[in-house]
Amino acid sequence: MVSKTLTLVLAGGVGSRLFPLTADRAKPAVPFGGQYRIIDFTLSNCLHSGLRQILVLPQYKSHSLMKHLRDAWSVLNPNLSEYITPVPPQMRTDDSWYQGTADAIYQNLYLLERSGALHVVILSGDHIYRMDYAEMLHHHTFSGADVTVACRPVPVDEASSFGILGTDENLRVTQFDEKPPVPRSMPDDPDFALASMGIYVFSISTLMEALQTDHADDTSSHDFGHDILPRVIHERDVVAYQFGTEKGRVTADGYWRDVGTIDSYYESNMDLLAPVPPIDLYQQDWRIRTADAGSPPARTCNSTGGPEPRLINSIVSPGAVVDGGVVVNSILGPNVRVEPNAHVVDSVLFDDVTIGPGARVYRAILEKGVNVPTAAVVDIDSVSTSDSCTVSQKGVVVIGRGYSEWLLQCDRFAAAFHM
Repeated sequence: MVSKTLTLVLAGGVGSRLFPLTADRAKPAVPFGGQYRIIDFTLSNCLHSGLRQILVLPQYKSHSLMKHLRDAWSVLNPNLSEYITPVPPQMRTDDSWYQGTADAIYQNLYLLERSGALHVVILSGDHIYRMDYAEMLHHHTFSGADVTVACRPVPVDEASSFGILGTDENLRVTQFDEKPPVPRSMPDDPDFALASMGIYVFSISTLMEALQTDHADDTSSHDFGHDILPRVIHERDVVAYQFGTEKGRVTADGYWRDVGTIDSYYESNMDLLAPVPPIDLYQQDWRIRTADAGSPPARTCNSTGGPEPRLINSIVSPGAVVDGGVVVNSILGPNVRVEPNAHVVDSVLFDDVTIGPGARVYRAILEKGVNVPTAAVVDIDSVSTSDSCTVSQKGVVVIGRGYSEWLLQCDRFAAAFHM
């Protein structure tokens, strides 16, 4: 079954709500949990589920993503008809970039035609979760459906951010509303609605027909949620597959997050620091794969003879060094350095960040390569918003590249430095 399945990973979104983390990279390439990238979760699920014919469709600022695919995911054997291949826009059908999720696949219809696949799995490259797609494929073929939509219950007061399914007692989909202002609740639970996860299985003939019909519609936005699904449920047999109920190899932790905003991204990272994290990254036979940069082991040390380093409830990636500093409830990316007497609390630091001696970082996300100078303070009271610095609705400070110059000049740094 999986050998006759083509997998398409949509990875071209702008990710504007994650700015400045997406200033120089696509959303699926944003670091997560220290050493990972967001897309690693989707691709690891594919690998563990036995899906080995994978096309990744990038578009926006794709260099970082393409480099990561090369470094981390050149693991399959083309001689066995296995591949993970990026397919950027090639303008084969007209002279436009990808105009929507459906158009991205329509522009690569020739790849579907020559794939020899019977089924197509369509995934997003920007969600954090673990899932056995083979179980969903089994459900799809066993039910005889033309389309299967993965879904999960969400509280009604949060449901307007999702596509909402209406189903009958056999989980046949009878209605689909994309981000409705007044979501319909589940018949057996008025406090929850059944939300699409943006994960679909199509029979290939159904998908090709739906894409061709959509392309011919001048009024369409060429989006699966807005256009394809509302049309196809009236023409084909569409069933719902409830995430978290599968009995596959992955432990069913039921965790799924759309990390599309700074706050949701930050909170999902902090989830990893819970005493029992809601997503299991430690299942030995379902590990999340990522690039191996050959960094040395992480370590703590005391090079100055001052206070001993302290590392409390934190994730420390390869190559990171805590030299006499204090790190509490934080995530350190590869090759981060925390200097003597520095404090990092409730924060996420990307690769190659340096926290200078005596500096303070509280409830912040620091972009790759940011250098916080001696005695500087990064918190909601000390920063000044700009193109490379923002503060989220819930008070998370995000420092982008190029903001170190402001840190060097800020009044609070100058006062601390001359004490």
